[in-house]
Amino acid sequence: MADDADDPVYYVISDLHIGGDEQLGHVDFLDELLAFLERLETTDEAVELIINGDAFGLWEFTELEGVEKFDVLVETYSELFEQLRATGESVPITLLPGNHDHELAAYDEYVDRLGEYNVELVQAESITRRVGDRTIWFEHGHQQDPNNRIEDFGNPHATPLGYFYNTHVTSRAGKLSNRGRYNWLKDVQAVTPTERLPKWLVSKYFYREMNPLLRYATVPFLFLFNLSLILAVLAGLDLAGLWTLPIETADAFLAQFGLAGAAVHLLLVINVAIVGLLLLVGIPLFFFLRDLRETIDRFGVAETDLTVDPEAPYKNAARHVFDDRPETAVFCYGHTHRPTEIELDGRLLVNTGTWLKRLHRRDVIAGRLPPVFYPSYQLCVVKITADDGGVAVEYEEIAKPSPVADELTLTERLLTLGREPNPELPDRAVVTDEVD
Repeated sequence: MADDADDPVYYVISDLHIGGDEQLGHVDFLDELLAFLERLETTDEAVELIINGDAFGLWEFTELEGVEKFDVLVETYSELFEQLRATGESVPITLLPGNHDHELAAYDEYVDRLGEYNVELVQAESITRRVGDRTIWFEHGHQQDPNNRIEDFGNPHATPLGYFYNTHVTSRAGKLSNRGRYNWLKDVQAVTPTERLPKWLVSKYFYREMNPLLRYATVPFLFLFNLSLILAVLAGLDLAGLWTLPIETADAFLAQFGLAGAAVHLLLVINVAIVGLLLLVGIPLFFFLRDLRETIDRFGVAETDLTVDPEAPYKNAARHVFDDRPETAVFCYGHTHRPTEIELDGRLLVNTGTWLKRLHRRDVIAGRLPPVFYPSYQLCVVKITADDGGVAVEYEEIAKPSPVADELTLTERLLTLGREPNPELPDRAVVTDEVD
């Protein structure tokens, strides 16, 4: 159904994370964002653009204070701010603070400074908008995340756990990223949940930073590790004279291929010897590590899982809003970077995703090699409008070329053949006009 010209149309984006120290200042999606804003500038719809938190990466500026960060943003992204000014002359632009740009809620100067570019900054945790007889609830979502909740909202000195992670890890990565063989460390802000950071670092070191000769010497061993483990056990049985058939059969089979078979045989022998040595060392090491883990548990200092459930807290928050405000049709949030749409008690829980790069972990097809983190872009805009049956929510994907060819090595692509991610945005959904 075509939208009535008088019906409000809300376009919602979030989690742009624009700005930060050194390499974090590079915005991969700037061209796409400018094109989207230019399109809104000339629209005939009764549009309001809502930026639902984390428009800017203010936490990631570690050498500036207060509104100084805004001065750098305007200087660095002058074209973006001029386009915001132009678009804002045609359609209202409303900005909510997130956790990464919580300082927007802490300094009143930001209201005036953003107002110069026709952006209305609302220094609140949430806002509502009407669509017909129903309302839409907007909040960034970090207040439902115990690691990023701002207990004293609007306090410039508020520092939740996530603040320290970003100022000490993310910002540091931005400063060091260009020192590597490839400029990949800046993508640390795309690693979610953060518990995957160690494995992501190991993966990027192995496939990107490790000396190529060492890597290519290691790949066959790790790729054939599982097979070598079985062969090591069979070789032990063969040496003991308990079961010789499997080894004799394998030797006879490889002998048929001449020099090529001999090369494979040598590779397997080396692998088996290494695995056998690891087994001998691994048995006492296993008991040592188990005893160490039990000791750590007794003292109550075992590592805890800091990852927040990406859905449960928001379902609970949405239910509270739906109970307190029965006219609410949609609870719209960002923060988790996961574009999702969940039906909840006849209403919708909608996540606006992110414009940052997304990383999808994929285990290799065999062996004990590090997992591969596939990069992708899923730039999306959530459109909320009136519909004959109530309130319609649909996702629009902003096209952007895949970064896989530039960012994954041939080795990574071969080792995950057939396991490439194919992220898709949720389908259009409608909340009916019926209110309980």
